[in-house]
Amino acid sequence: MAALAVLLLAGCTPDSGSTTPDDVTGQGYQSGDGSTTTWAVGDRSGPLELSGTDFAGTAQDVADWRGDVVVLNTWYANCPPCRAEAPDLAALSTDYAADGVRLLGINRTDDAGTAQAFERQFEVPYPSLADTDGAAIAALQGTVPVNAVPTTVVLDRDGLVAGRILGLADPSTLRSMVDELLAETPSS
Repeated sequence: MAALAVLLLAGCTPDSGSTTPDDVTGQGYQSGDGSTTTWAVGDRSGPLELSGTDFAGTAQDVADWRGDVVVLNTWYANCPPCRAEAPDLAALSTDYAADGVRLLGINRTDDAGTAQAFERQFEVPYPSLADTDGAAIAALQGTVPVNAVPTTVVLDRDGLVAGRILGLADPSTLRSMVDELLAETPSS
């Protein structure tokens, strides 16, 4: 039970075969610590170029969402912290939809059936990219390190990386990040 509690409170990634002090021994996960990083307007990188096809077969491109705050979340169905944060992300998407906030999941592990079952179970109202080729993760890595799953990356209205949460996203922290970005005036 203690190991399960640790997994629910930390992020995870499929085991890459290496062991480091960050590994949860024998569980096949690398823990994220929930750390949050934010960047001041002048220190932000991007704009992030990220596109792909979601599990419903629809093309998604974050460039189409310039002018909105965008929340990107890496996940996969069997990741305990991903399951723990799914209801909070779904609520964020619903609560902020009219305010110009978009969410996009990125899943490089699951097939369409598994991902769509997760989305139904947690009533996820936003799309997720089917990233089996790793292109979306590579685009993120080129701009901001993604060291755990889940990782949540928040883009400002100009598509610049404004914040990152490694591991399970605390809902109040994520909402505060989004509120601060909504209060900013886009430069373009």
